[in-house]
Amino acid sequence: MQGMLEIKTFEFGSFGTNTYVVSDRSGNVLLVDPACSNPYECRLLQNYMDTLRDAEHRQQVVIIATHGHLDHLWGAQWACKQWGVAVLIHPADMPLAEAMQQQYDLFGIPMRAQGFPVGNLLETVLPETEVYRFEVIETPGHTPGGVCLYWEREKLLLSGDTLFRMGYGRTDLPGGNTSQLTESLERLFTLPPDTRVYPGHGEATTIGAERS
Repeated sequence: MQGMLEIKTFEFGSFGTNTYVVSDRSGNVLLVDPACSNPYECRLLQNYMDTLRDAEHRQQVVIIATHGHLDHLWGAQWACKQWGVAVLIHPADMPLAEAMQQQYDLFGIPMRAQGFPVGNLLETVLPETEVYRFEVIETPGHTPGGVCLYWEREKLLLSGDTLFRMGYGRTDLPGGNTSQLTESLERLFTLPPDTRVYPGHGEATTIGAERS
């Protein structure tokens, strides 16, 4: 925890995807990349989310996907139903989010995809609370509509699959673009070196450690 915000990390699914819950302990919650892939993982997430209600047991939940790949959206249908909201995503990745079955087929996953509602992240006006006062940094390359979420005051970055500890996102999947990813990384490296980075996979790091 640093400043006003608290961040909780869950590693879910066979891809080892990080799901993040950002909160202020006042009932305002941001759920990023709902990757819970089975009832046990969904229950873990639900139990933690239940602890974040305010004194009158109210809760406001916003769900965001950093990009449209299936491993970041395993639990999207469940989460949308659980909290009655859509998943907000960059418009360039809406086709990916709406084509889960094609992604399952691409990776040879013998499952039937479940649809879920999506909303345009760039056009959605969020409530004026600290949890939702982040900058959406557009970082195409891993996917056309990849984004990072940046809290300047907290020096906190959720980097999705753009930047990892000692690595960066792959560009060999449909929609990947190496030159775009390079530009996106250069954009992130202009952030303060002590910015904490929470990636879509693996351990947390800092901008300074990855830039050096």
